[in-house]
Amino acid sequence: MAWWVDKTVGATLGTLEAAFAMPGRRVGVSSMGEVVYADLAGQGYYIKRYHRAGGHLQAWVGQPRVEREWRNLRRFQQWGLNVPEVVAYGQQRRAGHFQRGALVTRALDNSVDLATLARHADPRLGDPRWRDRVSRQVARALAVLHGHRFCHGDMKWRNVLVTDDRDRVFLIDCPSGRFWWGPMLRYRRIKDLACLDKVARHQLSRSERLRFYLRYRGIARLGRADKREVRKVLGFFQGRD
Repeated sequence: MAWWVDKTVGATLGTLEAAFAMPGRRVGVSSMGEVVYADLAGQGYYIKRYHRAGGHLQAWVGQPRVEREWRNLRRFQQWGLNVPEVVAYGQQRRAGHFQRGALVTRALDNSVDLATLARHADPRLGDPRWRDRVSRQVARALAVLHGHRFCHGDMKWRNVLVTDDRDRVFLIDCPSGRFWWGPMLRYRRIKDLACLDKVARHQLSRSERLRFYLRYRGIARLGRADKREVRKVLGFFQGRD
């Protein structure tokens, strides 16, 4: 069994067993496991507990889903992107077979995901200056990921958090993210962009969406190749909704 824990929470979450035994409020559940919110001495934590590695083969070969997620979050930090602080993670194997794993992140105070803001028609989305501040940060974050040939794989509004105090953007939930090359990199880049635009088309103006793409590309105007890519982004989900 391999388990890493930050010294600030070591006494409470010093083992994988402790992470699985920690009581809390369940905030998510899937066939893979569950997500629990726990309050420890006034500080909130999200504990992701996995009972499955992912697909059948991932139990034996490759990286389990929980391992990909903690590696990706730490990778994002190294690239200068905002992510929730990882305070503990690890997994247990038996005879080389994945048994269970956990990831613990420190909760961000006064934060909310973009999908929730859109769903509740939050007044912030009606402020052009607020939209512009957030759009700049998301465009930069996506440009950094793609600049490393890395694609998020689930780049939806629900996986982008914004804090109330300084409107800082944080990326969360990236177990599907990985490196790509060649045609697959181009396809995955378009998918990331399309996932963001799927909600953006209902919340932002056409000029704001264009400005987002220009910032993401770091250009002042669209070239021929950019126009082709934009058309692919706009048509990505046609017939799938």
